[in-house]
Amino acid sequence: MTAPSVRRVLFLCTGNTCRSPLAEVIAREAANRRDLEIEFDSAGVMAMDGAPASEGSEIVAGQHGLDLRPHRAKQITSDLARSTDLILAMDQGHLAVAARLAPDGGRNLVTSYLPMDDVRHGQAVPDPYGGWMEQYQEAYVLLEASIFAFLDSLDLPAESSASQ
Repeated sequence: MTAPSVRRVLFLCTGNTCRSPLAEVIAREAANRRDLEIEFDSAGVMAMDGAPASEGSEIVAGQHGLDLRPHRAKQITSDLARSTDLILAMDQGHLAVAARLAPDGGRNLVTSYLPMDDVRHGQAVPDPYGGWMEQYQEAYVLLEASIFAFLDSLDLPAESSASQ
């Protein structure tokens, strides 16, 4: 997808309390730093509407200067799925839900933007829910690398056309 076609991105995980909220705040901050006009949102395939972000995700986000305290979980709906340009999922099960809710929409694993030689390319982002802080930190690192690679992929068309 080229940059002009991606204006609304939805991150999708299970409960919308750990991975997808982290991805949302990481992406929002990274896009702001790059002056990209992209809206980011997140949802879960089995979310309890209104639940706060997990404590571990809040702590890890805070360690990186990001604030998850205002986050409230929400369940993905077909309307939400269809109103976005691209759904970035944490695993294959989430991709299947996205395909069912928005069959014509763009969707991908968030890790599919990592370089092909990265062993994490195309892999699921492990769910840290209920785990140790190290698991939340590992999820953060993987999400950050994946999101930076995704944003880099949006920058490529403009750079390549400018250099020709």
